[in-house]
Amino acid sequence: MAEQLSVEVAFALPERQSLLSLSVPVGSTVLQVIETSGILTTYPEIKLDVNKVGIWSRTVKLDELVKNGDRIEIYRALIADPKDMRRRRAEKAKEEGRADKTTGGRPQH
Repeated sequence: MAEQLSVEVAFALPERQSLLSLSVPVGSTVLQVIETSGILTTYPEIKLDVNKVGIWSRTVKLDELVKNGDRIEIYRALIADPKDMRRRRAEKAKEEGRADKTTGGRPQH
């Protein structure tokens, strides 16, 4: 029998998440593991040509080989740019007097 690797596939939505554990043959790619896991059937909204994937928070390509203990993560698209959201929060804090209008820091009392 061919040597097997123990890996996980993770995907999450705001209301539910899945973490699937499976054994795959040595030499399996990220794409092969995702397809083998069946997660694409459970979550038909996953589009591998759109969604980025990673291993332990490090973005990888679908043809990368997996190693024993890897957790393959399928990422959802961001609904807002984090830099833009930070900028909006800072502007709101200035308007509400929670931040100095010049420096952006906390106002001196």
